[in-house]
Amino acid sequence: AVRPPYGNMAAPGAAAAAALVQYVVLRGDLGRPPRSWPLGAVVAQGCHAALAAAHAHRQHPDTRAYLELGGAMRTVVLEAPDEAALTALAETLKRHGVDHEVWTEQPENMATCLALRPYPKDQVHQHLKKFKLLK
Repeated sequence: AVRPPYGNMAAPGAAAAAALVQYVVLRGDLGRPPRSWPLGAVVAQGCHAALAAAHAHRQHPDTRAYLELGGAMRTVVLEAPDEAALTALAETLKRHGVDHEVWTEQPENMATCLALRPYPKDQVHQHLKKFKLLK
């Protein structure tokens, strides 16, 4: 039998998995002067961070359940004003034991984005509520 690409969407626990969200926090200053990175380059930073977080925490049950959601995955992209704010958030998340990955662009060695592994929103939202949706 051929397995659908995202597994059985009606699997037990699907409702709980649907409550999972992956937060991605991108630096907003990358797309504005003086940096003015192309939109595609900024989007790529978010993709790199999200994939790095999913890969690093691929064995976690929440990550596995989230990935099984396929087209029903929920991702929230937030904006950090600059590298200092992104670094401060990473330190806060580390201090509270929140699994995440910081994407550092090379060869510039510049932190551009961070992503959490998928979490139930209520477990991590308090650390992210000061950040607005990326525009």
